[in-house]
Amino acid sequence: MTRLSLFIVSLLVLFTSASAFGEDSALASLFSTRAVQGTLVLTNRDGSRSYLHNEARAAQPLLPASTFKIPNTLIALDEGVITEKELLKWDGADRGLAAWNRDQTLASAFKNSCVWCYQELAQRIGTARYQAWLKKIDYGNALPGPGLTTFWLSGDLRISAQQQIAFLKKLYKHELPFKAASYDTLRRIMLAEEKPGYRLYAKTGWAGYGEKNTPQIGWFVGYLETGTDVWFFALNMAITKPAEGAYRQQMVMEALKLKGIL
Repeated sequence: MTRLSLFIVSLLVLFTSASAFGEDSALASLFSTRAVQGTLVLTNRDGSRSYLHNEARAAQPLLPASTFKIPNTLIALDEGVITEKELLKWDGADRGLAAWNRDQTLASAFKNSCVWCYQELAQRIGTARYQAWLKKIDYGNALPGPGLTTFWLSGDLRISAQQQIAFLKKLYKHELPFKAASYDTLRRIMLAEEKPGYRLYAKTGWAGYGEKNTPQIGWFVGYLETGTDVWFFALNMAITKPAEGAYRQQMVMEALKLKGIL
């Protein structure tokens, strides 16, 4: 290869890197048209194509809320505190959501974001085992405190959108120290949508749900398998009124269409 060719290749690599990781105007418009603040990171499996809105917020550690159900499910399965078919018995207390006011399987607890279900699992796991696991899987700041049943909702645990992406990529590649059976169970219950041409694996999160203080934190994280690639996404946003909660999945799906992925 001539010096000129090497120079051209270097310029192309530099341009591609800058355009891939710089502010993306199309993604920004998804937030501006809804008048909400947030971030969205979207990248394919090998990182050769990436899109980003709001780099500063993407690096900001925030409460994971129910997105923590992804590693929490794996931890619970690996520790043997629950099986895929086991029923979590409802105690009869009305928790304000019809979907929560009944017995749950692990799959329904994940799908319905059932807080009391995962709080029951947390009691079975205990702080010491959480501390060990969070360090092993390098999840956010790995701080499971101060409350055993609330550390991912209102406690010390924090993770950024960029860290969510890194975790999801390790999850997808089975690079985390979980059993194959645990991975298989999570994959079944994390499937959110399946249509010709793609499968969507995802989890929502909402820190501060039902509380009066705002802004609250909304999440939508996961990955999309197409026929040719895998795309990982992590969105978080400030929620100031309940109706904005629906924007989380809407914006991710619109982003995937804007970029020609769907």
